[in-house]
Amino acid sequence: MNSSDSIVIIPTYNEKENIEKIIRAVFGLEKCFHILVIDDGSPDGTAAIVERLMSTEFSDRLFIIKRRGKQGLGTAYITGFKWSLEHKYDYIFEMDADFSHNPNDLPRLYHATHDEGFDLAIGSRYVSGVNVVNWPIGRVLMSYFASQYVRIVTGFKVHDTTAGFVCYRRRVLETIPLDEIRFKGYGFQIEMKFTAYKIGFKIKEVPVVFVNRREGTSKMSGGIFSEAFFGVMRLRLDGWFRKYPQIVD
Repeated sequence: MNSSDSIVIIPTYNEKENIEKIIRAVFGLEKCFHILVIDDGSPDGTAAIVERLMSTEFSDRLFIIKRRGKQGLGTAYITGFKWSLEHKYDYIFEMDADFSHNPNDLPRLYHATHDEGFDLAIGSRYVSGVNVVNWPIGRVLMSYFASQYVRIVTGFKVHDTTAGFVCYRRRVLETIPLDEIRFKGYGFQIEMKFTAYKIGFKIKEVPVVFVNRREGTSKMSGGIFSEAFFGVMRLRLDGWFRKYPQIVD
């Protein structure tokens, strides 16, 4: 039995080119991580690949939740967070399936939370410059200035607010009212980090290099960016008037 205190949640939609490779890369690390795949009805057979690996090699550390149709990144992670809390994991990670997040950085995020005592570790593209490879310059600028925009509007000092490479300590997800998280795309990433900050959790940005996917198709859309843009105003108002939960040790 390969027990672990850590689980990596990987949302998927049509990731057949990447899913087996990313699973093997994570399981090849010296530290033992478990993986939970949240698949939104991928018509390309992504879920079948995961189920084959579960039945033949990784029955004790690879898991899948299959959902009907594309329901949004945020709802996928909320589903994964709740499952992970129910199964008693202490360190819960978000990571993409397409190798834009390097699995070798997982232990660094773990170290920041487990050994350094931070509640939330963010794999940050912008804390030490702009560390993005193979993205079109327009996409880089949009992402970078989106985070700058969040900092200006909310006063939230994290450099990479839209980052999707994150480690949460268990108590963060137990304290945040997950059913009250409203946004689904980039807005979800901003809302989760901002809520953790307003509650008072300690956050560390760990510098990483983000590499654009080499296989498969990006799921990014203009609607995701607009949700984040307008959602930030709403978060700012929340910061003034909302009563946030208290940290319970």
